[in-house]
Amino acid sequence: MAPKAHGVRQPFGRQNQRMSAFQINLNPLKEPLGFIKVLEWFASIFAFATCGGFTGRTEILANCPFKVGHNKTVTATFGYPFRLNQASFHTPSKVNVCEVNWEKHVLIGDYSSSAQFYVTFAVFVFLYCIAALVLYVGYMKFYRDSRKLPMIDFIVTLVATFLWLVSSSAWAKALTDIKIATGHRIIEELDPCKSVVTCHFVSVTSMGSLNVSVIFGFLNMILWGGNAWFVYKETSLHSPSNTSASQNQGGVPPTSGM
Repeated sequence: MAPKAHGVRQPFGRQNQRMSAFQINLNPLKEPLGFIKVLEWFASIFAFATCGGFTGRTEILANCPFKVGHNKTVTATFGYPFRLNQASFHTPSKVNVCEVNWEKHVLIGDYSSSAQFYVTFAVFVFLYCIAALVLYVGYMKFYRDSRKLPMIDFIVTLVATFLWLVSSSAWAKALTDIKIATGHRIIEELDPCKSVVTCHFVSVTSMGSLNVSVIFGFLNMILWGGNAWFVYKETSLHSPSNTSASQNQGGVPPTSGM
């Protein structure tokens, strides 16, 4: 008997091999699609690093009216994720100033939800940018031959733009409240400062890095919104005629009317 021909399976195998082959091509990084993705990667790093790595403290001066010259600085240390209601005050050598146990008194407010949402989302964006850049650099031909990948990339880009707006706005509002809660108004909220102790606000750590994190949040929103157009151009929505033409290649041509 004649051996069976295996020519039918070869085209599929070759096609699968072509699609799965990794080939480094840096040309996509010179195009807006890849270049903006690199900018988004860097911007996401600055976004979560400037917010997640912050630590500060607020200081007040406690003065005892019934003890002359008995002035002590009371400090509360706070930082990411900004659960201020867990940041208690402490004194030098842990002594009670003006016969007040300051460790029982804390700052006011819990802003962890906005801060953690902002940082967590920035980390996810960072990881997605890495995956997208690997796809662009190593599998660009497979990316452009596929109909699903550009569409998925486009949907993720739109969702990321919206979430950058939401997370950055929420974090900006939380940062404003944090500045108020750790600023000079803190002496109006502490119970000891309302009764036996005369309190004076001394200082609070500069929050310039947190301001930068908000700026990078909205910058990320602009980058992802601008990149949506270039991702859209890779989808079948931008050129459906080319997609339908490629599907009709090799098919039965339509019959012409009489």
